[in-house]
Amino acid sequence: MSYYIAHRLFAAHDRALAAALAQRIAAKTGPDNVFLPFCDTDEEDLVAEIKGRRLFELDRERLGRLDAMIALLHGPSLDDGVCMEIGYAVASGVPVVVLSTDFQTYSLTETGPHLSFPDPLIQAVAARVVRVPRLGDPELLGQQVPSLFEAFRARNLAQINTALDTTVDTLINLPDHPARLVRPSPADRSSVYVEASPYTAWDGNHLAETCVAAGYTVAVPQRFTAADPVKAALKDLTAMCSADRLLADVSGPETPPGTALLIGAAAARSIRTAAVHPRSSFTHAHGREPNWRNLMIQYAAETRLDNREDVLSWLAA
Repeated sequence: MSYYIAHRLFAAHDRALAAALAQRIAAKTGPDNVFLPFCDTDEEDLVAEIKGRRLFELDRERLGRLDAMIALLHGPSLDDGVCMEIGYAVASGVPVVVLSTDFQTYSLTETGPHLSFPDPLIQAVAARVVRVPRLGDPELLGQQVPSLFEAFRARNLAQINTALDTTVDTLINLPDHPARLVRPSPADRSSVYVEASPYTAWDGNHLAETCVAAGYTVAVPQRFTAADPVKAALKDLTAMCSADRLLADVSGPETPPGTALLIGAAAARSIRTAAVHPRSSFTHAHGREPNWRNLMIQYAAETRLDNREDVLSWLAA
């Protein structure tokens, strides 16, 4: 068995949480069966001519031979690299267990159905969602603590330990033969799925209208307006996997989570993908080339577009 832990990389506490989960899984399945990005790719000390691309290649190689994925997602701003990896796994027929200690739920309207994540696509594709939203019970800690703050810390650690243990048990008891997503044959070679960003300054219909003007058949997301957003999210994923191309607006502080997931699914299915990013910003990590998005997004997309003329040129290619 091979297990991949997808987690946010950019803060020490996120890496420590993922390592604690990896240790628990390794104790039950063996250390050679667990892949922990950053740790197993030796990201801190890796030297490569184009380090970000090399890291993408190492992670993608492991994504191609998994039995299950465990994804750590917390809070309303979901890590776009993790969401891309979820999409890659799901489109490859790999079950994904999602762990969250978020105490909030989300809805697309004030009275709409409550969701575990801001984008219903995450919930729709997860084989299991493990949510442990409450702190540990102070009466069950079984120890005297010297101060209010130490007690609060202990309750948080108890919550984390419960979440990790529950996740490992869930992972071990997953069905052996998960349902696989089958990509339907495209109706024609001129179909494009257009995923807009809620953060973009462009009109939400602008990209779709550009594709229609170029002679393409266009599909757009339905999950944000449907009465049943989870069911509609699965239809969105199927529609994207039926398209010849994915045109994804990745604008925002991070690539929107559903958009990142679709990019991962497209990468797994070898669907041509362009990322629209009109206002570029860059991250600078030690030893890496500047990345204009999370490296899992940057290298999964074949190109970056920043205006209508670029979009038209890509559609014509």
